[in-house]
Amino acid sequence: SRQSTCGSRNPLRGGPFTSSTILYDLEITMTEQVKNTAVVVHGVDDLRLEERPVAEPAANEVQIAMQAVGICGSDVHYWTHGRIGDFVVKAPMVLGHEASGVVSKVGSAVTTLRVGDRVAIEPGVPCRLCDYCKQGRYNLCADMQFCATPPVDGSLMRRYCHAADFCFKLPDHVSFEEGALLEPLSVGVHACRRAGVTMGSRVLICGAGPIGLVNVLVANAMGAAQVVVTDLDAGRLAVAKAMGATATVKVETRESRELVEQVRGGFGGGLLANMTIECSGAEPSIRTAVYATQSGGVVVLVGLGKPEVSFPIVDASVREVDIRGVFRYVNCYPTALALIASGKVDVKPLVTHRFSLLDSAKAFETAKTGAGGAIKCMIQCNE
Repeated sequence: SRQSTCGSRNPLRGGPFTSSTILYDLEITMTEQVKNTAVVVHGVDDLRLEERPVAEPAANEVQIAMQAVGICGSDVHYWTHGRIGDFVVKAPMVLGHEASGVVSKVGSAVTTLRVGDRVAIEPGVPCRLCDYCKQGRYNLCADMQFCATPPVDGSLMRRYCHAADFCFKLPDHVSFEEGALLEPLSVGVHACRRAGVTMGSRVLICGAGPIGLVNVLVANAMGAAQVVVTDLDAGRLAVAKAMGATATVKVETRESRELVEQVRGGFGGGLLANMTIECSGAEPSIRTAVYATQSGGVVVLVGLGKPEVSFPIVDASVREVDIRGVFRYVNCYPTALALIASGKVDVKPLVTHRFSLLDSAKAFETAKTGAGGAIKCMIQCNE
C-alpha cells in the first residue's frame, strides 16, 4: 500500500488516508474545479497570491498536484532584486523549483507514470537536441526551460504540468519534503563530482547555508575522511557539525591567510584541503578557497556573488590549483534519490520552518531574514 508522507493523512486533501482512497480522491479533484492558487513575483518586493488557470498536460507531460515546495535563495533574490545576472523578471512569474507532488493527470504519450504516483520534479527541461544535451551535459543547454527562471513559471502552485521524463517516482518511505530536497541535494552531488571527492578526501566547504550543508552530506557519503566548514554564523556552524562536519571555522577576519591557518588546524597536521567547495560567493571566501587548497587540488565555485571578483589567480596557476564552475546539476537526481532512499544521507534536519501556501508571504519573509534560525522553509501546497 502507498503511504502518505503526513502519517495517516490523505496526500491531496489532508484527511484520513488509506491505500484505496488515493485514486478515488484524485478522480474527484480532477472533476472538481481546482482553485489553482500560485505565488507570483511581479517585481522588486512585489509578491502576490494569484489564481492561475489549471493547465492540461501536453502529450509528454504530467499534471501534478503539488505537495511540498522549498524556498531557494534564488526565489528570494528574484523577489527582493527582480533579477539574477542576465535573468530579469520582466513579467509576472510563478516562483518555486524545489518541488514534489502527486501525478493527477498524464499526457497521451506518457507510459512511465500514472495517476497517483508520488514524484520529485527536476525543474530544468533541456531541448534534448543540441550538442550539450547529446553529450550528457544538458545543464549547459542554451534552450533550458528552468522553473522560476525568467520568463519560465515555477511550480509554487496547486496544479502544475511538467515533462514526465524529468519527474522521478518516490519510494513509499521517502517523504514529499525529502523529494523537494532532491533539488538542492543534486547541487551537492554535482559539486562533489566536479571536485572529485572520493574515499579519504580532505574537503573544505566555505559557507554553511543550505547548499553548503548538502555538500557536507554528499562529501561524507562519497567517503571524505575530513570535512571542514567555514561560516560567519556560529549557529549555522553548529548545524554543520551536527550534520557531519569534522571541524568548523568561524570567520572573524577578512584576512584569508589567517583563515587558512585555522583551516589547517581543522584538518590537523598543518594540512590543506584536497578540494574546496565554495558555496558563499563572497569575494574574501573565494580568496580563502584558493589559499586553503593544496597544490594540484581543486576549487569548485558553487556560490554566485558579484559578476567580477578579485582572487589570487597567480597563486592558483603556479600551484596548479584547478578552478571549476558549477551550474545547477546534470544527471544527479537519480543519485540524490538513491542517497536519501538508502539512508546514506538525512536531509530532514534542513527543514526548519513549514508554512501553508496561503502563508507564503510569511514564508518568504522568514527565508529572507533567517528568523528563528531558518535554514530551509518548506511550503505545503495542499494546505
